[in-house]
Amino acid sequence: MAGNRRWVSGDLRHPDRDPNRREFVAQGQEPFGAILSCIDSRVPPELLFDTGLGDLYVMRTGGEAVDPVVTGSVEYGPMTSGTPLIMVLGHQRCGAVEAAYKSLRDGKPLPGNLQAIVRALRPAYEQTVRQGGSDPVDTMARVQVKLTASDLRSNRDLAPLVAKGALAVVGAYYSLDTGKVEVLTGAPS
Repeated sequence: MAGNRRWVSGDLRHPDRDPNRREFVAQGQEPFGAILSCIDSRVPPELLFDTGLGDLYVMRTGGEAVDPVVTGSVEYGPMTSGTPLIMVLGHQRCGAVEAAYKSLRDGKPLPGNLQAIVRALRPAYEQTVRQGGSDPVDTMARVQVKLTASDLRSNRDLAPLVAKGALAVVGAYYSLDTGKVEVLTGAPS
């Protein structure tokens, strides 16, 4: 979060982005976090948190949609090298969430494999419809983050790490307007 404060203020340090760091991490890695974020080109986690080589595992899918391969990718760091943090990072004006919302609302499937994203986001859509609100797409983006973080937190392989305090699973939301990341759920105490 200190890196995100630097991003917001423009006081960037660009750590761990030089040949010495490249050589250091060439033989192994120990990232301090794993981030599951959206594919949106405006939301690159390494920049939003002012990090460098070897600092983060990053997985990106449309609307933070998950399937077994994505879940396995998220599990990799905590289960193989003790990475202590997973962050599910949604964002403002998410095109994938908006497309899924409209598809489900209007009953019009999206073409090709885009429909897989719609299916993955259906639980967030259903909760959004029940919840209501003035901006259903924004609500759905936030709900998707919370649901995904909760699912990961209670995952049979990650839950024991969470229970013993070795892993935090955080849901967060990025504002395209301000650059600020807001923690929505799961902040370590």
